[in-house]
Amino acid sequence: MTEVYLDGRYVGDVDNKEDFVEHIKAERRKGGAAEGINVQLDKILDRVNVCASKGRARRPVIVVKNGIPLLTEKHIKQLHKNEISWQDLVNQGIIEYLDAAEEENSLLAFYEQELTPEHTHLEVSPLVMLGLIASLVPYGNFTQSARLSIGSKNQKQSIGVYASNYLVRMDMDVNLLHTPHKPIIKTIIHDLSNYERHPAGQNVVVAVMSYKGYNMEDAILVNKGSIERGFARSSYYRPAIAEELRYSGGLMDQVCPPDKDVKGYKSEKDYRFLEDDGIIYPEAQVKEDDVVIGKTSPPRFLSSLDEYSLASNIRRESSVALKHGEEGAIDFVMLTENEEGNKLVQVRIRDQRIPEIGDKFTSRHGQKGVIGLIVPESDMPFTSRGIIPDIMFSPHGIPSRMTVSQLMELLGAKTGALSGRYVDSTTFNAEPMEKVKQELLSLGFRDDGEEIMYNGITGERLTVRIFIGSMYYLKLRHMVANKIHARARGPIQLLTRQPTEGRAKEGGLRLGEMEKDTFVAHGTSLLLKERFDSDKTIVPICESCGMVVIHDYVKDKRYCPVCGENVDINDIEISYAFKLMLDEFKTLGLYPKLTLENKY
Repeated sequence: MTEVYLDGRYVGDVDNKEDFVEHIKAERRKGGAAEGINVQLDKILDRVNVCASKGRARRPVIVVKNGIPLLTEKHIKQLHKNEISWQDLVNQGIIEYLDAAEEENSLLAFYEQELTPEHTHLEVSPLVMLGLIASLVPYGNFTQSARLSIGSKNQKQSIGVYASNYLVRMDMDVNLLHTPHKPIIKTIIHDLSNYERHPAGQNVVVAVMSYKGYNMEDAILVNKGSIERGFARSSYYRPAIAEELRYSGGLMDQVCPPDKDVKGYKSEKDYRFLEDDGIIYPEAQVKEDDVVIGKTSPPRFLSSLDEYSLASNIRRESSVALKHGEEGAIDFVMLTENEEGNKLVQVRIRDQRIPEIGDKFTSRHGQKGVIGLIVPESDMPFTSRGIIPDIMFSPHGIPSRMTVSQLMELLGAKTGALSGRYVDSTTFNAEPMEKVKQELLSLGFRDDGEEIMYNGITGERLTVRIFIGSMYYLKLRHMVANKIHARARGPIQLLTRQPTEGRAKEGGLRLGEMEKDTFVAHGTSLLLKERFDSDKTIVPICESCGMVVIHDYVKDKRYCPVCGENVDINDIEISYAFKLMLDEFKTLGLYPKLTLENKY
């Protein structure tokens, strides 16, 4: 007897387990049993698992009997004519859904020609092993699997048209490409997903060559003429939000231009863009620290009596200003209410982003890189036909990554651009490369994609032929303008007196343990000392007991809390964080004694 479990619960025993499992499958295909159930025969534990629970991942496959798929040419023609639907095929038992458990008892074939009498199912398409984004990668079966997944991740970070109603949306941190293209090299998924309605890249001419060494380590070189003609131009949108909050005691915030007697008033220059209602006007050109929404709030603490009597007059400044490093034009101003009925003001800032050195680009094959140099068009190499590439890609990125698909895309898109058609590059089902090469040959080009090129500076012919073609390139959202950060002096933390952390807070750049080691290795002791004195402080120390001495600034006297006044006191230079640690030790009841030695 074999035990039967329904969703992990024991429900009974059967004599003939194989017949029982086959009977359930046959009934499901006929419609006698629910379509959502799956059955698995676990031979190791000698039990039958029937699954009918929700939340299981199930996928469609074609049923095979005696090595012949039940889906015939007749069915496919009927599908094309819309005489039958997908659901009809499921109802007839031609297509069924398997879950992970039932798949354990099945033998699936990718292609019809691979079928044997042992096979139980046939894949609808081998493309189903890839996700939606990975199946957008052209010629995916000619590349290394790791690059395929990297290419998939890169596409998720690309800038395109993220929503058609972007003009009326207040999204947090979005980019919009100005002139996106439909790719010349596309897969079947591009059509099925309506990719042309939300494209995220541009077709450019790419030459695989080194140039002046500025495209080492995956960097790319970009033609300045292409940028001036609008290549990879995008807009960056970011909102500034303010709301009138209500406080206890009937007090509330107020959106208005702050008066000069308000606590924390900045300067007239900061408020110059505000109109009578305290809100900035559209298309104003703003930079960091400019106020976009003027706001005042009631006082935080009603501590002293004199302040309490004037509480109605003394308000504090709480305007919304642009953060460190932000700039742009005011794109859109919206006034509305939030859930509590309080006034809500949203202002969207727009910044045009023109490609610059350090901006990140990628192909769909995981070949990512930043711009290393923007080359004037007159200095760019050109072909005998006068074609100047938009991007120069380093040849060293190909051998170790083994992205043959990138080279195939260059050839395929070159053919597609010259013959004015889209080239199908679906993974496992692409147009044969030989056919594409023959077409390129008939168009008057070499079938290996190489061309004679000339040096743009000297006009001399290059000694080697250069592999050049068209390609779909994506601009990624990692731009220098969002990441550039430098600091000389600036804000410090209250507790440790060290610089604040992070770009938004205008923070310092931390020199870590490993960076310190490189300076030690170079013997640059004075530089090392300078780097580590962001919180240096001078502390008086008692010679006899080694404790920090108290300095009474009112009486201008110094005395030791242990030894009194008549002791030798020396000023030493330590980090404030170390002084803080000594104080922490004191709170634990430990005695942190400092023993001073002569410097000389």
